[in-house]
Amino acid sequence: MFKKILTTIVFFYITLISFAQMSPVVPNSIAVSNTSTAVLDEWNAFQNVTALAHVNKLEVATQYENKFMIPELGTGSVQAGFNAKYINVGFSYSYQGYSLYNEMIAGVGLARNFGDKFSMGLQFNYYTAYFSAKEESRYRGTVVGQLGVVAHITPKLIVGFHSFNPFQTNIKTEYSEKVVPSIYSFGSNYAFNKNFRWLMQVDKEVSTDFRFASSFEYTMIDALTFRLGASSSEYLIPTFGFGVHLGRFHINLNGELHPILGFNSMANLKYKF
Repeated sequence: MFKKILTTIVFFYITLISFAQMSPVVPNSIAVSNTSTAVLDEWNAFQNVTALAHVNKLEVATQYENKFMIPELGTGSVQAGFNAKYINVGFSYSYQGYSLYNEMIAGVGLARNFGDKFSMGLQFNYYTAYFSAKEESRYRGTVVGQLGVVAHITPKLIVGFHSFNPFQTNIKTEYSEKVVPSIYSFGSNYAFNKNFRWLMQVDKEVSTDFRFASSFEYTMIDALTFRLGASSSEYLIPTFGFGVHLGRFHINLNGELHPILGFNSMANLKYKF
């Protein structure tokens, strides 16, 4: 029993330190340092719903994040998106936590590409948290929205805006209220050439400081992409990753090094039909 209580205390402490800008159940993006707001060729359902508009046929993906080598903080997610005649549709799900406390989020996204100059996406999520208490253990939830827009400014420059929980809805219980972060993001994507691009992003959660992030992606050959970046809010966090592209299969491995909490790793497997 003591071990469970201690685990719960550590769980909430680390969550408070490391995930102030975004809920821990929300998966990281393939773009390192979460610089995905203006990226259109990699759809990440909870980070950039607008990229769903650029899914050509059908794609499915699964992802797992080993956060700071603590199993209770691990996050697993799946997503699937397909191209319809007038609008693209996506489904996504993510889970994080353990027996005493866990969170889940499931979403349905809609997105459309307006002539390759302007794209827009909406997503409706049901966000739930499981509270284990002596009186009653149960899930509580609320509806959380997302909105994203991306525009081509020049042939080389793309800018994007994304909002997670813009209406600042929270999960309420009889005794407490879980605050769901409300985040506004602005990002840019500058392509020096078809193989090398620079991503930048600024995030603002309504109750915390700004987060600044930047990354570079270099596709050395068609089958291999290298990524390097960093983000800064309270701490400077270096990030790195690489992607292996084998036909329709895409494997992405990313890592980041938090100066206090340690190493955070992510593995993503995607198949594009």
